[in-house]
Amino acid sequence: MDQFKELQLFVEVAETGSISRAAESAELSISAASRYLMSLESRLGVQLVRRTTRNLYLTEAGAEFHRRCKSILGELGEAEAAIKEAVVRPSGVLRVTASLSFCMLHIAPMLPEFSARYPDISIDVVAANRYYDIIENGIDVAIRTKVLEPDSNITIRRLASTRRILAASPAYLDANGRPRFPAELAKHKLLNYQLADNPRELSFTRDGETVVVRVKPAVESNDGQILRVAALDNMGILVQPKYIIYDDLQAGRLIPVLDDWDLPRLTMNIAFQTRAHLPVKVRLFIDALVERFQQNEYERRWTE
Repeated sequence: MDQFKELQLFVEVAETGSISRAAESAELSISAASRYLMSLESRLGVQLVRRTTRNLYLTEAGAEFHRRCKSILGELGEAEAAIKEAVVRPSGVLRVTASLSFCMLHIAPMLPEFSARYPDISIDVVAANRYYDIIENGIDVAIRTKVLEPDSNITIRRLASTRRILAASPAYLDANGRPRFPAELAKHKLLNYQLADNPRELSFTRDGETVVVRVKPAVESNDGQILRVAALDNMGILVQPKYIIYDDLQAGRLIPVLDDWDLPRLTMNIAFQTRAHLPVKVRLFIDALVERFQQNEYERRWTE
């Protein structure tokens, strides 16, 4: 910090031609300003300023040093101004990744308001039902259901949890009946998500009792939206996180099945690079997403 003050003072002395005026500008006493200048010359091992009883002028080395210092301090000022501008008007490309369902239901709907508020931030949404390497692929924000990340360079922030439930269309249940116990699923067509943990096995709990059911799906997919459409088309009973089919349940397009039994819940997390100073664009997006979830009480809706 002292070295930086030395440079600032030296440039002020060079441009005003007066230690007293430079000291006043730097809000220092004349004696303190003189000590800074002497310290700088002592550290460099060269005389930068010549003084007479009436005048002060730069030596040849002092003139060259002034030119360089002026450039450095100018660039530093521009850097500070750019950072302040970024805080006031953040900009740049923000790369976000999540499953297709999450992107459709929660990323896409928040983009109009976010973009209107921060028009200089460009958003690149990568919809994928697999986990990209955040650092290798330049991802700023990822939504994941993993509780832990093996890489300490990745920070995890909890967003919300959701039940996983079974549901089917009213027409399917009218035609095939409604199972009352997990074991009765063997008589039904199941629509299964391939990327779930143990996708061919459902572990139900109720009142301390656990029942594990092996399933043979009629339709299997790596995307929840395909299974949702299949269920709406009366093709069977799907197994999905409640957040994906919540609107269908509310509208009666899908009916919960075995709703008094619990499947292992999912926790949605926000993952981003661990940094001493989180980029403004990343912080703003995370804050907007968390605010959206809190205002809409999504976790309460999806776990009740």
